[in-house]
Amino acid sequence: MADLLQVTDTNFEEEILKSEMPALVDFWAAWCGPCRAIAPIVEELAKDYAGRVKVAKMNVDENSKTPVKYGIRAIPTLILFKSGAVVDQITGAVSKTQIDNAIKKML
Repeated sequence: MADLLQVTDTNFEEEILKSEMPALVDFWAAWCGPCRAIAPIVEELAKDYAGRVKVAKMNVDENSKTPVKYGIRAIPTLILFKSGAVVDQITGAVSKTQIDNAIKKML
């Protein structure tokens, strides 16, 4: 879990948008079954890409500004950021392969 960053509306810009490193942000909520289903995959990817991609989670119930800004209507939604810009977005509980391929495309 150490490789996984918890981001909030307060530190999102600093941690993700201003990051030198590409980032994957998992928008989730505690009550969301599919979010819990992909959580272990997101944690694995954080380990797999440690030092190359910043992997973060944002709880949409505790942070409302950022999900609204990025038009998050369904969770889980994974957004890939590079140089402060959205490069890809994946919605729903998808396979590790699908997320992995999206990360590889971004690198």
